[in-house]
Amino acid sequence: MQSHASEKGGGSLYTYLLDRCIKGTNLKLGRSVHAALIKTALYLNVFLANRLVEVYAKCNSVSSSRRLFDEMPERNAYTWNTIIGGYARNGLLVDAQKLFNQMPERNVVTWNSMISGLARCGNWEGAIGIFRSLQKEKMWIDKFTLVSLLNLCSRFKVLEWVRQIHGAVVVMGLKLNLIMLNSFIDAYGKCGDLGTSKIVFDRMEERDVISWTSMFSSYAQLNQLEEARQLFERMPVKNEVSWTALITGHSQNDQGEKALELFSEMQKEFVLPTAFTFVGVLSACSSLGLIECGKQLHGHIMRTMPEPNIFISNALIDMYAKCGCIGSALIHFKQMCERDIVSWNALITGFAQNGCARESLEIFDRMSTSGVKPNDVTFLGVLAACSHAGLVSEGHQYWILMETHYGVRPRSDHYAAMIDLLGRSGRLNEAVELLKSISSQPDVGMWGALLGACLIHGNADLASEAAESLFSLEPTNVARYVSLSNVYAGARRWNHVSQLRVLIKERGMKKQPALSWIEIRNRRHYFAPEDKTHYQIEEIYEMLDLLTCLMKEAG
Repeated sequence: MQSHASEKGGGSLYTYLLDRCIKGTNLKLGRSVHAALIKTALYLNVFLANRLVEVYAKCNSVSSSRRLFDEMPERNAYTWNTIIGGYARNGLLVDAQKLFNQMPERNVVTWNSMISGLARCGNWEGAIGIFRSLQKEKMWIDKFTLVSLLNLCSRFKVLEWVRQIHGAVVVMGLKLNLIMLNSFIDAYGKCGDLGTSKIVFDRMEERDVISWTSMFSSYAQLNQLEEARQLFERMPVKNEVSWTALITGHSQNDQGEKALELFSEMQKEFVLPTAFTFVGVLSACSSLGLIECGKQLHGHIMRTMPEPNIFISNALIDMYAKCGCIGSALIHFKQMCERDIVSWNALITGFAQNGCARESLEIFDRMSTSGVKPNDVTFLGVLAACSHAGLVSEGHQYWILMETHYGVRPRSDHYAAMIDLLGRSGRLNEAVELLKSISSQPDVGMWGALLGACLIHGNADLASEAAESLFSLEPTNVARYVSLSNVYAGARRWNHVSQLRVLIKERGMKKQPALSWIEIRNRRHYFAPEDKTHYQIEEIYEMLDLLTCLMKEAG
């Protein structure tokens, strides 16, 4: 009797220790507990063995998890689900699929593990395939399956499948809880169906801060910022997530100044910013070129977050690079303890944008040798660097390596970058050949790159061809008409210039005036030719007259 009680007490202790290992992902302690269980023969207990399998899976030691799984004399559904989930979470989907197929009896947790794993790895077709099989098995989906699928739909913006999943849920008669309804609002919004998103929101009997945030974020994503702000004001409770969503929405829609104003309001409300708040505000500084504001934010981050995460670090690199402080961007990059593909891309693109092509390509080489695989964004930066520096042969080599060595298929913006590279260097015939070799219809970016090259080299005939295509794609973009007019003017085709001016007038288009600006105390002041709308225009002209007099006196 005493021995039995001792064994039971020991089992409780090991259960507690294993739970600690799982919650703290403590692999070292997990191995120690495993060794102790072997000595006491308690490892034959299916409950404790399952917990051990989970420890190894959660600690990313899937090989140890599988070894223990294979040695277990008795398994249950929990055992199978744990090992399949471990494989899926670690991206080992082939192994997960094999075990999934071998499992004697699957339950909804098993299906969800596969769907979640495929979704996490971005395997859209695989996740939907599993969902279809689940429906054929007439298995009821649960909230975890539903949320995983909707997150995947949101990521790839596949509205058709959001609707099909919604329909399947209705047919099954599944009662939607708050989490599920919030996921539908988010999925419909991110897929561009604002109307259905609002219908789901309006019919909710209960809403939380996530419901409201998802709804006004849907407005913000479609650039309906006034509606987003009105909904935000109606929120009964606001938190750091809702403030961040509104700030980010304005920042992503070229409303940087408003984003900064909202950040100031957020601080006045004593709401503490998160890492993602800082990312949104730094993005606003980047788009506006407000370097002093960016530096102040950097100082604020250092005071409030002694160890900023990788998202903030990447945003800081991007901000410094876009504001022209590429040296500061490089210093911050070197100080990073952890880097990802976004960190490297930000620096490569930053050097390219600041006219440092060789440095950009050197960073690319360092990235490749460090084992980080470049992606499509990387090659956009590399091709831009080659284009600005006229490095045609290097650009051509990277163009070939992009697909043959790195497996990155060129998108339309890659073609536009390559056409720009060839066009800037005067190889207009090669640029045209590349454009005509594209299987799909050339888009605005490609024709725009060709027109820009014609403007540089004064090729009026080719410019006319490129512009005609642009006029059909962008009939109201006056900049295209102005570019063609400049090419004609350079070629002294004054009749064509006059015809274009008449056409612009007939279509009611106006050229946007050029603007100059200056940053003073974290605020941008804009000036257009003959503009007298600035609130300090009288003081400005008085100072200008004074300076003119002083210059004349100085000779």
